[in-house]
Amino acid sequence: MADDAELEVRPVISGGAGPARCHQCHGTAVIEVRRHNAAYCAEHFVDHVRTQVREAIDRHRMMSYDDRILVAVSGGKDSLALWDLLLDMGYRADGLYLGLGIGEYSDYSGRLVADYAAARDATLHTVDLAGEYGYDIPTATGLRNRSSCGVCGLSKRYVFNRVALEHGYDVMATGHNLDDEAAQLLGNVLRWQTPFMARQSVALPDSGGLARKVKPLYRLGEREMAAYCVIRGLEYVVEECPMVGGNTVLRYKDALNELERTSPGTKAQFLFGFLDRVQSTHFANADPAGEQLVACSGCGLPTTRPRQTDIAPVCAFCRTRERVVASAGRRDGVTATRP
Repeated sequence: MADDAELEVRPVISGGAGPARCHQCHGTAVIEVRRHNAAYCAEHFVDHVRTQVREAIDRHRMMSYDDRILVAVSGGKDSLALWDLLLDMGYRADGLYLGLGIGEYSDYSGRLVADYAAARDATLHTVDLAGEYGYDIPTATGLRNRSSCGVCGLSKRYVFNRVALEHGYDVMATGHNLDDEAAQLLGNVLRWQTPFMARQSVALPDSGGLARKVKPLYRLGEREMAAYCVIRGLEYVVEECPMVGGNTVLRYKDALNELERTSPGTKAQFLFGFLDRVQSTHFANADPAGEQLVACSGCGLPTTRPRQTDIAPVCAFCRTRERVVASAGRRDGVTATRP
């Protein structure tokens, strides 16, 4: 992974022949993108990023200018950059920040997101996980059969869906980049998780009353997004989440980074080849939303229909939340109730 803390925008040296030149204007370049065999000055690098986002949106019909878009914003480089890009490109994009209760890390990330929204006069929805649902991510640490990262991801997806549904958004956009998607794909391939591979798409259609989900940054890597934020002056959280230790996706990213170092373009070839040649053919008839959706008996949001028809459908979030709150309640006397 790129070391964002040390990333600076400055002239780059190419092959010992002096500063590299922007391949568009021939001015001094500030960054090289080896998989494109190109270097860019600051202005044309921003153009490059916007071009890649435009290509992603158009290729997969992710959104239109009439759509209301909800961007999941964490305070990290990718989500803030995505919100910035969509606003500058003229889309009706609002933000959603979920407070996870991870001490100073969450406090700081929340301030950065709020400051950005205020600076852009943009709409921001803020949800406090503990205040709304009775638990935070540290509370979930040690939950049997669910890692803290697993509970975090489940919580984010649930709240994202709920806010989008309640406020009538057409599209939900996340800041997953090329590195994220390639690493996820590598993990799914290594374990032959074909159900996950069938659902691994950069544009999932609307289903069961929920808005469609898109990933407009999938053509751009970690380093490109960090450079974009530096050039645009976007302040973001550099540090990794303090609870991310042991996440296998990080190991997959390291492996792909080594391949990319010796063979530029490996990540893009791997992911784009899957999306164009495998996902669109072998999984073309798979339902990307999974099984038939019904209303959760606890919260009313869509969930998969139980195989046993005599069992009331309860979504994964409600089940997990009850376990987390019940575990904490044994210590604190709290009783779990469904949202």
